[in-house]
Amino acid sequence: MTVHRRADALRNHERVVAAARDLFAERGLDVTVPEVAARAGVGRATVYRSYPSKDDLVLAVAQESFRALRARTLAALAADDAYRALCDYVPDLLEHLARDRGLAAVFFEGRLLPAAELVDLIGRLLEAARASGPVRPDVGALDVRVVLCGVVRQLIALDERDPAVWRRYASLILAAFRQ
Repeated sequence: MTVHRRADALRNHERVVAAARDLFAERGLDVTVPEVAARAGVGRATVYRSYPSKDDLVLAVAQESFRALRARTLAALAADDAYRALCDYVPDLLEHLARDRGLAAVFFEGRLLPAAELVDLIGRLLEAARASGPVRPDVGALDVRVVLCGVVRQLIALDERDPAVWRRYASLILAAFRQ
């Protein structure tokens, strides 16, 4: 009986994470835990047993994406030409966020630890780019939060889903950072 329960618990866990991932990507973080439970075909208590708060569930869903974004950001930081890396990174980041409403919302809010660390790494990339390209001398980590995260927030608020529009704003962000 215990083995059966564990297998059921694992299946339920996988269904909850998959349902949350799909709903967050489609609609952002306004999705409720009861909606996730319904999509997963489980009760609310099943969700709350593994994820005592909605933030715990959001973090579980976003972890894999944040690991990939962090690796991409660290690779850009390690590039020989940090300015070129920044110019490649920002459009790539915004295109990625355009496809995933939940991840975009977690990113712009920056209150969950992986999002805050990612924003800080992007600030470091911007500062490194100053040494190899025409980056304004007065931009830094705060500007990443205001300009980059502000664009992401507005595109979400406007319910903009066209990746071409997001790429256009990536160009405008880079222009704002350029000297």
